[in-house]
Amino acid sequence: MQNKDDFNMNIKLKSFAICFIWMMLISQFSTAQLKPNAVIKKNYDTARVFSLEDLQMLVFRYHPIIKQAALLSEAARANVLQSLGYFDPTLKAGFARKLFGNTEYYNKWDSELKIPLWLAGADLKVGYDRNVGTYVNPESRTNNQGLSAVGISIPLGQGLIIDARRNTLRQSKIMVEYAEADQLKQINSVWYGVAKDYWNWYYAYKQFELIEEGLELAERRFKALSTQTVLGDKPAIDSVEAYITVQERMIQKEKTAIELQNARLVLSNHLWNEDGNPLELPADALPQNIIAIPNRLNPLVLDTLLGQSANQHPDLVKLRTKGAQLAIERSYRQELLKPKLNVIGNLISSRTNFNSNIPGYYDFNWSNYKLGLEFAFPLFLRSERGKLREVKIKQQELSYELQQSGREIRNNILTSYNDLSAYAAQLAVQQKSIENQQILVTGENQKFALGESTLFLINSRETKLIDMKIKQESMISSYQKTIAELYYKAGTRQIDNSL
Repeated sequence: MQNKDDFNMNIKLKSFAICFIWMMLISQFSTAQLKPNAVIKKNYDTARVFSLEDLQMLVFRYHPIIKQAALLSEAARANVLQSLGYFDPTLKAGFARKLFGNTEYYNKWDSELKIPLWLAGADLKVGYDRNVGTYVNPESRTNNQGLSAVGISIPLGQGLIIDARRNTLRQSKIMVEYAEADQLKQINSVWYGVAKDYWNWYYAYKQFELIEEGLELAERRFKALSTQTVLGDKPAIDSVEAYITVQERMIQKEKTAIELQNARLVLSNHLWNEDGNPLELPADALPQNIIAIPNRLNPLVLDTLLGQSANQHPDLVKLRTKGAQLAIERSYRQELLKPKLNVIGNLISSRTNFNSNIPGYYDFNWSNYKLGLEFAFPLFLRSERGKLREVKIKQQELSYELQQSGREIRNNILTSYNDLSAYAAQLAVQQKSIENQQILVTGENQKFALGESTLFLINSRETKLIDMKIKQESMISSYQKTIAELYYKAGTRQIDNSL
């Protein structure tokens, strides 16, 4: 009687398991049909591949921050143009007349063309004066035709070597180089962020793809075990365990799908069209495929980057540019310690045009001139000496900063290179580990087919294999981001992505 009850109980359990299996199959596949884009094709469609090179082309053409950075050098050149304005010729004229009680008190016309010269801070002057009238000061009175003058003003003391306008122009020209270095730094910073977002998207896609592959394997195994359970070749509990694995991987798939969607949105932040409108990365776009495991970076590349960074790193160029600017400022402040001594000389003539016929003693010659001398000198020079001392202190501070920055840049490059070497070594080991784990999974499947293994061991080894592949893709992504970091820390950006 006991055996009969046990037999009936086994029949009920088996029937329940079969019903459970068919219900799960129906539920699973009806649900799967409701989800488009559930399966990622294993073979890349080259038309859908969005490579890093494609991204670079779009970013450098249309990215707003890249366009904004280009304005830095334009603004610096505009400052140079403003500084050149100090050397623009100046034309000024003035007229005044007083007539009262039928008496012309004065009738004055003064005009002058001043042409600033670069050499010695001199000013070339050409003028015409006509001062007539009853009450005009005799020292400035002229005949009715007026007097012409050609003269020059030269600073023999302060301003001979450098003056305010030459100081401003020289510094503004240097600031063009500073702005170009700042522009390069901003562009490199933008591209570094773009590259990191691209490889984050790559990893999110690969992770989703591997979870999808694992889900497909679990579904196929569940279908096969379900068939074998119905036929009585496998126990019903194996089908339940197989379906639990399917459910776990479905949850993982949903989680990684959200991560992939978010990574795609982050990357879309860098996509713009030529009209300045934002673009969205298509949902079916594929990242470029990394076929070969990256190798250790060539040491010659490291030597090149170290040498290039020492001479061309934007931060160092900016500091050196500030040093050159301070050197000009120091020279100008030293010039201000000299006394002011300006000599003004003019040759005068009653000639008003080239065809005038006038006596020689009224024409331009060394006997007809005006001469002036200006002298000024602060007795204590406190302001000038204080400003000069301030400039010298800034130069010392800049020297220390340049020394420290150069060392930090070099060590940052070496740090990134060491990280790359570590990733390359880890990837080589990880690849071997994946190959060995694949052998274990294959062997476990063969043993299970012969009845010598359990489904738990197969799922365990297969899950570990998937995790190892995901970890490998994470390391590849980190390797590529570290390459971008290496070039960024060297003050440049990677051109050849095959490294």
